[in-house]
Amino acid sequence: MYKIMIADDESIVIDALQFIIERNFEDQCIIESAKTGRKVIELAEYFQPDIIFMDIQMPGINGIEAMREIRRHNDHIIFIVVSAYVKFDYAKEAIGIGVLEYINKPIDKDVIIATLQKAMHKVDEAKERRSIDLAYKEKLEIVTPIIENGFIYSLLYKKDEKEEWDNFRTLLGIEEEEGYMMSLQFGEPSEKEQMENVIGTSVRLQKEYPKIREVMKSFFHCCVGNMMGNTIAVLVPCDPAGDSEEYEKRIEVIETGRKMVRELRKTVDAKFRLGVGAVHETDSLAESYNEAIRSLEYNSSDSVVHVNDLPILCNYEEDYPIETEKMLFRSIENGDLHKALYYGKSIFDWMVKSYSQKVMDIKLKVLEFVLRAERIGFESGGMVYHFDMRSEYLQKIIDISDYGQLYEWFEKKISNVCRNILTKKEESTMDIVKKAQMYIEENYAKDIVLDEVSKELQISPYYFSKLFKKRTGINFSEYLTNVRIDKAKELLTQSSMNIKEISLEVGYSDANYFSRAFKKNVGISPTEYKEKKENKELV
Repeated sequence: MYKIMIADDESIVIDALQFIIERNFEDQCIIESAKTGRKVIELAEYFQPDIIFMDIQMPGINGIEAMREIRRHNDHIIFIVVSAYVKFDYAKEAIGIGVLEYINKPIDKDVIIATLQKAMHKVDEAKERRSIDLAYKEKLEIVTPIIENGFIYSLLYKKDEKEEWDNFRTLLGIEEEEGYMMSLQFGEPSEKEQMENVIGTSVRLQKEYPKIREVMKSFFHCCVGNMMGNTIAVLVPCDPAGDSEEYEKRIEVIETGRKMVRELRKTVDAKFRLGVGAVHETDSLAESYNEAIRSLEYNSSDSVVHVNDLPILCNYEEDYPIETEKMLFRSIENGDLHKALYYGKSIFDWMVKSYSQKVMDIKLKVLEFVLRAERIGFESGGMVYHFDMRSEYLQKIIDISDYGQLYEWFEKKISNVCRNILTKKEESTMDIVKKAQMYIEENYAKDIVLDEVSKELQISPYYFSKLFKKRTGINFSEYLTNVRIDKAKELLTQSSMNIKEISLEVGYSDANYFSRAFKKNVGISPTEYKEKKENKELV
């Protein structure tokens, strides 16, 4: 049904238009009418018409002004001007408002019918677009929480995944390069400061998760993770704040957090507490999350605790290159030798420049860095720990006579750790891919898929897919197809099997599909390939 409004100060015009519409569009339209500009505006508010036939000259508010006012509140209505006045200014203004047609009186039945059909078509198109938009929005409401949780999981548990993080940021429309993590914890309130029955509460609140998520998003522009026990991890993207703004920003976050916790307590029957980490770059947000958790552990009474308010934080002298130090060890964790040496040289130069007379202090700091780097190497599996492997370290740095020799020793140790970590990663990747290739060689005749192979290797399908393509240069399905086609080539030239038998032998249940895959891969059909090979042998 189309909702049509006729606005004209002449009853005869209203009756004529209504007659034409009802006669030619029977049971398709609901029609209302108004004779003044004010009545038109009022009627449009509650009737919500799809199409309005509008006269320009009406008592009080004229048609142009009425259309302009209606358009402010509804940009979907289609206007058709019907007027006895042919004025350029009116026509120009009507076009500016988005009028579909400008029809002159006296009314021509055929013109009205044709114009109304055109307007109805536009209404149908608009409704279809809105329907598609609503369906898309509905799907987005379902998918977005999954994407947000995947992003948070990737930030907290995966290292050196910048490409993946960038993809998540694009999907979620996040432009900020930095952010901070929050940890929302919940349980049952008690007389003690600690929350009680956290397991029971987490089970009970599973069905309340959509409400909790909605409340959080009403207070923070954030990504909300899934429930992990009685905890929800939250990412708040933000732009970096200057030193002078840091305090104000922190207070604002704490106050907003308190309001959010109060609202959550009213919405859901549970006690909530919020820990807030410091602002970090994307690749170190896991540290921000650890800070958020640590802040709640340290202060068990406040509803919102910010890590920068805790007295237990390690404070550094004003110009100590703490960020450079963090980047050094992050590079070592990734086995990135180039970056590790760059940051290592930067911090070594800072020590020599700032404390050139503190030789032993510099030596001790270098030793500290080396021991910490080697521990990363041990934990990554890239190095094997021996109890006496460092027996000469202390004497070695004591005997070093200048900073050049000290840096050479430092560089050598850092390089050794990075190479071992990188080698271990390469070996691990190679081992996984080789096992996958062997599995394909042994099972290509079966109906195997990527998920099945990743399960056989005991790693996630997503991680396996990335590793496989990185190592082989092609994705899993392409590799499997290549193996099957190569086996098919052998059977075509070295056996008497027919095409159907060969297709089954190499893992294709449909001979026609096999033939298409073979031609796409080789350039000719299996039959042509077989004939070509036989002709060459005959020659």
